[in-house]
Amino acid sequence: MTEFKLTAKQEEANEVLGSQATHIMLAGGSRSGKTFALVRAIVIRALKAPGSRHAILRFRLGHVKQSIVMDTFPKVMQLCFPTVAYDLNKSDLYVKLPGGSEIYFGGLDDKQRVEKILGNEYATIFLEECSQIPYDSRNVAVTRLAQKVTDRATGQNLPLKMYYAENPPDKGHWTYKMFKLKVDPETKRPLDGRDYEFYQINPGDNLVNLSGSYVKTLESLPERLRKRFLYGEFRDAAPNALFRDDWFERWRNIDDELPDMLRIVVAVDPSGADDDDNIENDEIGIVVCGLGIDGNGYVLEDLTCKAGPGVWGKVATDAFDRWEADRIVAEMNFGGAMVKFVIRAARANTPFRPVTASRGKVVRAEPISALVESGKVRMAGIFRELEDELCAFTTHGYMGENSPNRADAMVWAFSDLFPELAKPEQPKPEQRGQIIHRRIGKNTGWMRT
Repeated sequence: MTEFKLTAKQEEANEVLGSQATHIMLAGGSRSGKTFALVRAIVIRALKAPGSRHAILRFRLGHVKQSIVMDTFPKVMQLCFPTVAYDLNKSDLYVKLPGGSEIYFGGLDDKQRVEKILGNEYATIFLEECSQIPYDSRNVAVTRLAQKVTDRATGQNLPLKMYYAENPPDKGHWTYKMFKLKVDPETKRPLDGRDYEFYQINPGDNLVNLSGSYVKTLESLPERLRKRFLYGEFRDAAPNALFRDDWFERWRNIDDELPDMLRIVVAVDPSGADDDDNIENDEIGIVVCGLGIDGNGYVLEDLTCKAGPGVWGKVATDAFDRWEADRIVAEMNFGGAMVKFVIRAARANTPFRPVTASRGKVVRAEPISALVESGKVRMAGIFRELEDELCAFTTHGYMGENSPNRADAMVWAFSDLFPELAKPEQPKPEQRGQIIHRRIGKNTGWMRT
């Protein structure tokens, strides 16, 4: 084996991984080398104990394929173990190493595969991106940390290890309670602190393996995200927050193919800006959302802009054409019929549905919050400004600095796509029985009606 030179912080992390603790968390900012160090440690354990089994799990199966199977694991083998032959079974997603040891890869959202993986006992279980993993899923996985194998270097049993890694979410998450407060997340009873180790590692500790532009990108993020992805710190949880970062991350769709769309709408939340002077006005919220054949809603595009009617009308109708949408939904409190006029002026005969804000923002957002938490509404990409606005909603009101135009537009969109959230609208006679079915990629595709 050719030893790969770890960074100074990875060397320290490696010492922690070899401690007496069973449960060890590496937490910190994005691309800090956490996952690389943990996968390397698992391979070493597998080579030390012939016939041992190890599992690397994420919440989403597609994410573990993309980030571990296709990226981190091959890099670790190439850089750290170039002379070690291994056999990767891409259909069953496991690796066989010399001596008969195996490393399994799985997603906790794939029930059938999880049952198959957790039918085995393991010497090591690694939960990657724990911020996305529900506590109940962690508890199921830990029951399989039970394989008794011999470390050929010591002749003793290989110590069982449960590894964890994440970009820290807020302090309400189970990982903060377990690894920082050292209490059981449910019962609040104290844990044996000697069995739970926490180590922080950040992008600044891994600069030798990063480009300067990447660090600058992290530095340009909003403070809320900078704290998590650059400084690797747990944030104070907003009291009674309606939306949480870990919900977005858990269900976010980036690497996976989007499902066919049954319906797509473009939602507009206007601010009242005019074409000549709109510098002091709020942004015009314009968000494209769809309802997939899987029954889930997807945020597809955020086109929010600060512009007058001549511009935002074209932005909205261009999106309508590009996504082959069903209609534009717009809030009517600003300007009343003017909003419909702007849409129709930009594109004649555009299907249009006006909505009126008869209830407060928080009341309208609450049912959408429940959909996001359960995964019925998902982000098909990364929408930082929109997610910032959503995270500022609490049961006490909106706590953000500016008006939540993006978030309001998203709420209008999903209120239209999930009509059961509000008083059902009676369909027009010509719409009854009509089903529209689309297949889309990220932005393009075909339509059949």
